[in-house]
Amino acid sequence: MTPAQQSLKAAEICRLAPVVPVIVVDDLSHARNLAQALVAGGLPALEVTLRTPVALDAIRIMAEVEGGVVGAGTLLTPADVKAAKAAGAKFGVSPGATERLLEACAEYELPLLPGAATASEVMALLEMGYTVQKFFPAEQAGGAAYLKSIGSPLPQVKFCPTGGISLKSARDYLGLSNILCVGGSWVAPKEALAKGDWAQITALAAEARALRG
Repeated sequence: MTPAQQSLKAAEICRLAPVVPVIVVDDLSHARNLAQALVAGGLPALEVTLRTPVALDAIRIMAEVEGGVVGAGTLLTPADVKAAKAAGAKFGVSPGATERLLEACAEYELPLLPGAATASEVMALLEMGYTVQKFFPAEQAGGAAYLKSIGSPLPQVKFCPTGGISLKSARDYLGLSNILCVGGSWVAPKEALAKGDWAQITALAAEARALRG
């Protein structure tokens, strides 16, 4: 799968909803209910970060939820890519980009949202064929104002900014022409997960879905 093909697929997934939930799963028993709650609220694309021991198992479970499109976040190594693909991930997200990681995504045919934070990083990925990228860490790296500025000289690239974004700031990003969606963890707060309050998570997802008609 070429970088251009990966970006086409990534764009398709990013356009499913204005927000991609960025999920950290500590308790595997939450996986199915969490995915169902988010999908019910209108957020089908789900990024499960590979930051916990149960993350890959969570991807396997969530991949079975009807209407969901589950991806793996925090991809750092070729081994991560291979394991994510085997677990059923339909896309991958990385905080940055290395040659070996990009090669692995091509080899295992996993559409990647490669991370970039500077104009040079964006240009390097664009040169390879990645026209859809993750902007990370969004708020800390300049936020919506930075992406608005970079949109003029680099209109070919569309972004999914992630990192420190809230419901309020998401509107600033989604109003820009070079933003396909945003990534956010606020739709699955730890307090709601701990209580098993799936109705609250569905309500938060619906609120996020309404950011774009």
